[in-house]
Amino acid sequence: MHYRQKHLLAIEGLHPPEIGQLLDLAENYVLLNRSGKTQRDLLRGRTLINLFFEDSTRTRTSFELAGKRLGADVLNMSVSTSSVNKGETLLDTAATLNAMHCDLLVVRHGQSGAPNLLAQKVDAAVINAGDGTHEHPTQALLDALTIRRRKGRLEGLTVAICGDVAHSRVARSNIHLLNTMGSRVRVIGPPTLIPAEVAELGVEVFHDMAAGLAEADIVMMLRLQRERMTRGLVPSAREYFRFFGLDAEKFALARPDALVMHPGPMNRGVEIDSAVADDPERSLIREQVEMGVAVRMAVLDTLARSGRNA
Repeated sequence: MHYRQKHLLAIEGLHPPEIGQLLDLAENYVLLNRSGKTQRDLLRGRTLINLFFEDSTRTRTSFELAGKRLGADVLNMSVSTSSVNKGETLLDTAATLNAMHCDLLVVRHGQSGAPNLLAQKVDAAVINAGDGTHEHPTQALLDALTIRRRKGRLEGLTVAICGDVAHSRVARSNIHLLNTMGSRVRVIGPPTLIPAEVAELGVEVFHDMAAGLAEADIVMMLRLQRERMTRGLVPSAREYFRFFGLDAEKFALARPDALVMHPGPMNRGVEIDSAVADDPERSLIREQVEMGVAVRMAVLDTLARSGRNA
């Protein structure tokens, strides 16, 4: 067993065998889910708590479904109506969770490092479901699984990550994973949305879609995260789409067999045109959602086993 860590807090620091093990196990769960034989007893008697300080219907539902398909007792804690909203600190929350004796804790938080802090204070295995602009490891894993299933490999592929890289934890996790697995990674966007230090992560930086998309195998579009912007970093949605939104004309600049991805939710007509997003042959967006459940089942399964072996 390659993955021996108690938690999954980030992709950064994971080695190819660890990532490969999670992807291989997720592949098995894709087949299991499609067969209809979804209920397992692996997590029977174990408690999974989804603790979301930020809204995310897609990720929370995906973890909830993954936990239930493995037989866990799943509890969704709504922070907006909990004690946290009344001034309870993260450490108070950790003490409460320990008293509940939960086994697996899925955390999404607006502050980078919050899941890491909780992991130091709780007995449960902690899974980072997105923290600030830091990482979103299960999204990168599901993206990698989606690519590998369609392209047969990750090594040697050219992946262009386009848009609001500065505020994207999805981009950061994907950069770490793809580089680790031997892909060639590019980031494309206006200078205001590309962090100055991103080149240090081993990517090529482009501020022009034509140059950045040339010979790309995968085009990964990112949501424009206006809620994280403290000032006007783009002139308007119309102008942004004109230069950095993916339409058929720009998509044609990539390889003829290039595929498009988006972590969702999409701003149609801002970062991606509907005709491209809904292309039945070249869009992987719906497949990403399906892979999300399988990947999260694999992560829950793996961490539960790690806990038993600890």
